[in-house]
Amino acid sequence: MRALVQRVSRAAVRADGEQVAAIGPGLLVLIGIRDGDGEAEADRLAAKLRALRIFDDSDGRMNEPLGDREVLCVSQFTLYAETDKGNRPSYALAAAPELAEPLYERVCRQLGAASGVFGARMEVELTNDGPVTLLVES
Repeated sequence: MRALVQRVSRAAVRADGEQVAAIGPGLLVLIGIRDGDGEAEADRLAAKLRALRIFDDSDGRMNEPLGDREVLCVSQFTLYAETDKGNRPSYALAAAPELAEPLYERVCRQLGAASGVFGARMEVELTNDGPVTLLVES
C-alpha cells in the first residue's frame, strides 16, 4: 500500500458536485492499493499514519503525532501508475476495485477518517500546511 500524506489546515472532497466530506486541521491521505496487498498492509499503514510525527510541538518542531486531529482519506489507484515506458501510464500494479475497496475502508475505519467515495470521480480541495507532504509505504 502507498499513501501520499499531506498535513492540511483544511480539506474537502466532492463527488457528483456534492461535498461528501470535509475536515479541519489534520491529514489528507491519498491511498493506493497494490495487487497482492492484504489486511496486514492495511493495518501497518493505518498504524504508521497515526504515529507520524509531523505536527508542530510547543517549540514549533515537527514532533507531534496525529492525536485528536482529523483525517480525510481518498482512494487513489493512480499512485501505482507505471510511467517508465511511453507517455501513457499503466495501472497494472493497482489492485482490482473488489480487492482494494475493503482494504481502503479498513484503513479509514482504523483512522476514524472521513472519506471520499471509492471509485468515484472526485474533486479534492485542500490547504497544505507547511507545506508538508510525505510518501508512505507499507
